[in-house]
Amino acid sequence: MTDTPIRLLLADDHPVVRAGLRAVLETEPGMVVVAEAATAEAAVARAAAGDIDVVLMDLQFGTGMGGAEATAAITARPGAPRVVVVTTYDSDADTLPAIEAGATGYLLKDAPPDELAAAVRTAAAGRTALASSVAERLMTRLRVPGTALTPRETEVLALVADGLSNQAVAARLHLTEGTVKSHLARIYTKLAVDSRTAAVATAVALGILRR
Repeated sequence: MTDTPIRLLLADDHPVVRAGLRAVLETEPGMVVVAEAATAEAAVARAAAGDIDVVLMDLQFGTGMGGAEATAAITARPGAPRVVVVTTYDSDADTLPAIEAGATGYLLKDAPPDELAAAVRTAAAGRTALASSVAERLMTRLRVPGTALTPRETEVLALVADGLSNQAVAARLHLTEGTVKSHLARIYTKLAVDSRTAAVATAVALGILRR
């Protein structure tokens, strides 16, 4: 463990929830809560200050921007902090948009304190931390016949994960850009996603890509 603590931002519109998270996390060695935000907009603004390592983000706020939208805004910036979603919602309609938005972790609010702390440390290290129910459902998707990626599709997605454009992927693999787009379309269908970001996040979460 390094001497530098993991600096946390708690984003939730319920003061009691923020107080509970603070109480749990500040007892953990190597963690410090440096700020709280009661709205998603405030979380986005505070995360941009450059002194946050991990944001714990609720999905539903009373009004205005939601947690997934805020996650996307936060993670879009260079050198952005990691985002761990902590919510009561675990349906596909909630988890997939959050992962697509760039969340590194997804936990439910009834997670034990040690699981919460472990997820924060995992996220701070740049690895994915998913609640078991979420991970199980994502794994089930891949067990359905027809959802496994071919070696070529995995190769294309790995280059996309490295930040290459369709044109650059085509040049690297000696394919046409149209062929790359066809591969991506099949990947999206198999992973039940609709964007490059979501495809990469889901593939990492499922262990298809190493990160």
